[in-house]
This record gives sequence, structure tokens and C-alpha cells, in this order.
Amino acid sequence: MGSVVALVVVVVVVIVLAKLIRIVPQGYEWTVELFGKYTGTLSPGLHFLIPFVYAIGRKMNMMEQVLEVPSQDVITKDNAVVRVDGVVFYQILDAAKAAYEVANLEGAALALIMTNIRTVLGSMDLDESLSQRDAINAKLLGVIDEATHPWGVKVTRIEIKDISPPRDLVDAMARQMKAEREKRANILDAEGYRQAAILKAEGEKQSAILSAEGKKEAAFREAEARERLAEAEAKATTMVSNAIAGGSVNALNYFVANNYVEALKEMAKSPNQKMLLLPMESAGILGSLAGIAELAKDSLAAQRVPAEPVAGGPRAPLPPR
Repeated sequence: MGSVVALVVVVVVVIVLAKLIRIVPQGYEWTVELFGKYTGTLSPGLHFLIPFVYAIGRKMNMMEQVLEVPSQDVITKDNAVVRVDGVVFYQILDAAKAAYEVANLEGAALALIMTNIRTVLGSMDLDESLSQRDAINAKLLGVIDEATHPWGVKVTRIEIKDISPPRDLVDAMARQMKAEREKRANILDAEGYRQAAILKAEGEKQSAILSAEGKKEAAFREAEARERLAEAEAKATTMVSNAIAGGSVNALNYFVANNYVEALKEMAKSPNQKMLLLPMESAGILGSLAGIAELAKDSLAAQRVPAEPVAGGPRAPLPPR
């Protein structure tokens, strides 16, 4: 009998010590209740409680947690049905509010998140919901964080993992995208042809301008050359006339022979002439050439006279030949 009592006493002591000494692990906070009423919160570490008077209420995880949002069908603004799922990151900041302000924290947060996903995506077109995922995440984060604040919870991030349209809608979008790409390709081709035509026209314009300027310059230079040739011929004619007036017949012979040779050269250049039969006297041509030679001798003699030194007064001019 005594051993049984001793055993009971040992068991009671162990139970009392277990209820007296409490060790809270890191990353958790425990709520303390006095006869079922919340009185305080135990932080990580060693604590002592009066057994059977104070008791542990809820053991709350204070670390950041991940909540998977199951996939659901959502109807967009343009009546397209898409399947959406996501993930939520949250952290409990107030253990007492998270324990006593809401009965099922994860269930309530999950229902709130799924409802707001339908609300946000229902206000957007399909194209917007597929292309503006960051805007969707920002809207959901603002709404959910504000709604869970009274529960002592901080929602740090909400991410939409997948937005899946139906298969027939995906095929229609692929055809639309292909048509848009072909349209852009045709527009780019047309722009390229247009630009090429413009550049070609600009090049032809510049070529015509440069050609006209070249012809203008060539005509100007040709006119200038003809003018100089006419001046030279007029000067030569004047000199020959002066020579004839001074009694020199050789100048006349030179003038006639020169024109005679030029006429023969032009006749030889004519493309219609294949053969020339010219009856001419060799003595007349030789006489003209002799006149040219005499004219050249007279010119050289006239050039030497001023260069010779004068002895005993000026020398008499050479008699005409």
C-alpha cells in the first residue's frame, strides 16, 4: 500500500513540474489563460506557471508561412473563363489576435484570397489579366493585407502562379497573334518598298540634276572654246591681211594652204566617203608649201634683228623678197 501511494505522489509531482515549467521554442509564442481567459503571451525561452491555475491556450507559429491557393475558375470582364491558382506568404505579428480574433486563421485567409482573386480578375479583360500579372498581385496584396490586419497577420506577398485559358481560346489567341504578326510583316514590307522607291526617285533626281549641271558646264566650256577659236581665227586673218597690205604674198599662200588642208581633212573624216579622187596640181601645193616656208623665214629674221648689237647707227631694214 505504501509503494502505491509513493508511486502516486511521484506521478503527481511529475505532472505538477510539467505544468510548472514551460519551455517555448524559438519562432513560437504561446498564449496563457487563467481559468480559460487570456492573460498574456509567453515568448521563446523558459517560463514558470502556477499549475492548474494558469494553462497554455494556443501555440502560435510566428515565422513566415506559405499558403497554397487552390486553382479555381474565374470569369473575366469579357466573359472568358480562366483557371487561376496562386501562393500567399504571411506572418503572424500578434499571437493573441491571431488566436482569438478568428477561429480558423488559414481557412479564413484562404477564403478571403480566393474571393478577391475572382473580384480582381473579373474586373479585367483576358488580355489585361494575362499581361498585367504584377498589377493583379499588387491589387490583391493591398486588399488582403488590409483585411487581415485585425487578425494580427501581415501578408508579405501574393503571387498568381498560373492563369490558364481554355484550349479553344488558346488556339484562337494563337491565330490572332499569327495574323497580327503577318500584318506587321506586310506593313514593314510595304514601308520598305516605299522607302526604296523614294530613295530611287531621289537618286534619279540627283543624277538628272548632276547631268544637267554637267551638260551646262560642257556647253559653257564648248562655247568658250569656240569663242577663243573665233578670236584666234580673227587675229590670224587680221595678221594675214596686214601682211598682204605690206606686200607679202607668202602670207596669202599660207592662209590659202591652211584652209585647203583643213577642208581636205574634214572631207576625209566624213563617214559617207569611202574613196576620194581629187584632181590637183602638185606644183600648186608645192608653191603653197614654199610660201609657208618663206613666211617662217621672214618671221625668224624679224625676231633676230632687235637682238643684234647696233654698230654705227641703226641698220637698214631687209629688202622684201
